[in-house]
Amino acid sequence: MPTGADRHHYRPTEHELTLAVNQKLLFLVHRLPYPPNKGDKIASFHLLRFLAERYDVFLGTFVDDPADLEYVDRLRDYCRDLCAVELRPARERLASLRGLLSGEPLSLPYLRSRRLYDWVGKTLIDQRPQRIVVFSGPMAQYVTGRTPEGAITLFDMVDVDSEKWRSYAARKAWPMSWLYRREADKLLDFERAMASEFDSTVFVSREEAELFRSLAPESAHKVTYRIQGVDSDFFDAAVDYPTPYPEGSAALVFTGAMDYWPNVDAVTWFVKEVFPKIRAMVADALFYIVGRHPTPEVQRLAEQPGVRVTGGVPDVRPYLAHAQAAVLPLRIARGIQNKVLEAMAMQLPVIATPGAMTGIQPFPGFEPTVSEDAGVLAHAAIRHLSAARVPDTAGRRCVLERYDWDANLQRIACLLETGRIEPDL
Repeated sequence: MPTGADRHHYRPTEHELTLAVNQKLLFLVHRLPYPPNKGDKIASFHLLRFLAERYDVFLGTFVDDPADLEYVDRLRDYCRDLCAVELRPARERLASLRGLLSGEPLSLPYLRSRRLYDWVGKTLIDQRPQRIVVFSGPMAQYVTGRTPEGAITLFDMVDVDSEKWRSYAARKAWPMSWLYRREADKLLDFERAMASEFDSTVFVSREEAELFRSLAPESAHKVTYRIQGVDSDFFDAAVDYPTPYPEGSAALVFTGAMDYWPNVDAVTWFVKEVFPKIRAMVADALFYIVGRHPTPEVQRLAEQPGVRVTGGVPDVRPYLAHAQAAVLPLRIARGIQNKVLEAMAMQLPVIATPGAMTGIQPFPGFEPTVSEDAGVLAHAAIRHLSAARVPDTAGRRCVLERYDWDANLQRIACLLETGRIEPDL
């Protein structure tokens, strides 16, 4: 359970839960919250599950992967009604360029659908939901200026998305640096405007909330944070998993969606700058990059000695259970990283950059290697590869105590029942 400054003591009473029954809640999320197999979908699914226990949920969302269409009906068990619009990324990227003419951030037209807009409007008029939850910044465009009177509204921005684009701009050459910087500026204007409309704006960590308060001081009193969670029953090293690695090998592992640029940047940098130092000392060391949709750039990394690119796998847990360490060299990172929590839950030693560890609280006995220096990261990897793996039990204890989904989402329950931020938030 959360402790210290990150504990929130609010628990809904039986009376409050009874009042919530049959209350209607509109939930808008930018990507189908199932299956929970990547960062934002993990968070949005657990939030949906949590909300469905308390409200009649009306879910509006997008499907950006054709493989996910088979899961749409599965989500109906959590919802009174559902509108899922299929995205075609190539078409939507072209449509997003309209933002250059309209002066708005490109993220808005990318996630703009007449069908979803009409469904939201009909839901607002016919159902008059008493609660509205928006997950991810651009989805706020569907309710701005038309929320029912008296509805309690919550804006879960997750991260300060505009700052992600600013980070991209710093690492790209012109003209992309100009385009990303424009997106950062325009999106921040939109984020600030939406935060001023909602009763509360929520981020995934204290650090993200503090950053946004500094960027949007006019809404600072309405900004708070929740804490990410991990399914520690699912990610449990006590289960006997078959090894996916060659017999007798010693492997490092990175997990994540491999068409996401911060992940691409992370593994590319590690393979070029760190892994050669490791191979010089541990000649048979392996580095496994495990995740769906690897880009051509990531696939080419497999040409380097010892690097393996798996693509999507049915289950990442065997890769975590049998690796010597999780390597998480993110140079661009926002909020709490699920890949860190999953490694900790699996008692896997962690080697990471500071950005990857943002939002992970210090915990007695949990001592990951955290550095931006390639030599330091390489030395830690060599140490773990050269010895029998020692389970990091403190990492799992930290997860069990501080990153439980239901405990941490009580913050959301409080905000939706009261419509205001309590002093300890």
